[in-house]
Amino acid sequence: MGEMVSYRRSAGTGEGYLAIPSSGAASPAVIVIQDWWGLVPHIRSVVDRFAEAGFVALAPDFRHGQPASKPSEPRQMLNSTQMDEAAADIAVAAEYLAGRAEVTGKVGCAGFCAGASLALWAATRAERIVATAAFYPRLPWDGMPTEWADYAGKSAVVHCSEADGLAAADGVQTVRRAVENAGGTCQTYDYPGTAHAFFNEDRPENFDQRAAATAWARTLELFRAKLG
Repeated sequence: MGEMVSYRRSAGTGEGYLAIPSSGAASPAVIVIQDWWGLVPHIRSVVDRFAEAGFVALAPDFRHGQPASKPSEPRQMLNSTQMDEAAADIAVAAEYLAGRAEVTGKVGCAGFCAGASLALWAATRAERIVATAAFYPRLPWDGMPTEWADYAGKSAVVHCSEADGLAAADGVQTVRRAVENAGGTCQTYDYPGTAHAFFNEDRPENFDQRAAATAWARTLELFRAKLG
């Protein structure tokens, strides 16, 4: 089990849920990005799972303990200004992790839904983030650029649900081209027959055990290969 921690931001203090591998060995780090619903039990469980898999994991609490109040709110928060601000906060979180004694190696970022879009974008704003895993991202967002800087040498995977149009969706293809044009690699994976949020066990109407297990294994494979 993890714990809540605080860290310094450029304006005020950031908070997040942190979990450290029980082995005590120095480990690479992963930032887990919520789906704008807040630091809900599902996100905390993902942080714990990353720690069990050998990563120091942190989920920043962008909503400061306040969950979204209505289903439309997370989608409305996907605009260019808010995405840039949140990406800057993720860069601060990456620096915080890199400065912890338990962390060695590089930093990855994994996100879900709107947070998946943000995880992909954060790698353009944070030098330390070198690998990203996006679970059913909301693409495109308002003002999403077609050219992404600073992805050279970095890697991304995108897990695509059928409900969102799979990897053939225009937004996913825009991201793939942007990452590759910037010198990075982007692997897309389709999960036929799945609903949005197929990884979330707390949403049994959407959860798909087989797809979730496969996506998790592919994510760990990426991070183990790229974070060192």
